Amino acid sequence: MMSQTEKIFMESKYTADEYEAGRILFAQNCEFILSAVSDETLPQSTLNEIAFAGRSNVGKSSLINALTSRKTLARTSNTPGRTQQINFFQLEKKLMLVDLPGYGYAKASKTKIKDWSKFVLSYLKNRPQLSRICILIDSRRGIKKNDEAIMDYLDKISVSYQLVLTKCDKIKYDEMENLYNLTTDNLHSRFGAHPFITPTSSKKGQGLNDLRAELAKLAHH
Repeated sequence: MMSQTEKIFMESKYTADEYEAGRILFAQNCEFILSAVSDETLPQSTLNEIAFAGRSNVGKSSLINALTSRKTLARTSNTPGRTQQINFFQLEKKLMLVDLPGYGYAKASKTKIKDWSKFVLSYLKNRPQLSRICILIDSRRGIKKNDEAIMDYLDKISVSYQLVLTKCDKIKYDEMENLYNLTTDNLHSRFGAHPFITPTSSKKGQGLNDLRAELAKLAHH
């Protein structure tokens, strides 16, 4: 008999057309545009933007690479906090993928960390093109206080976000089921949260089709 966790991965949340739209979009050319270090250096673009946020070492770059079926599009690092800029990737002139600096850890001076935080919060609050923020949660760790702080901030400024569970191949099915239920409960009182939580594994490809289908809805057609 199929477990609840297996159903989480197997259940089709989207139509065949939506899955196909996601597949086609993310199979297109995706290229690095620039790394922004201040409001003045943000790209001048009208494309909708999907930002990927999360604690350092949660797997943001790995997820972007997996979604676009590229190994080195977004730089990954074994050193938490290494990504210091906001990195922009253009997907076939239809969507902009945005890799935000990790929060929760950074190997740098406190002044520098404060500067990153100020810039990122300004981007989240003032960027009209920002259509959705994917908040990545390490499935081995669950939601932490700094994740909740980011969600509180996004609720306050009325910016839409959705939770994406990463590294789901590294935990057992019963642990996955418990995490999924706890995460769902956490979102009940949050009006800025998207209703679907997407469990993923960049390594094994689980959940990527669901995420592609969801994000493709926000692309320019």
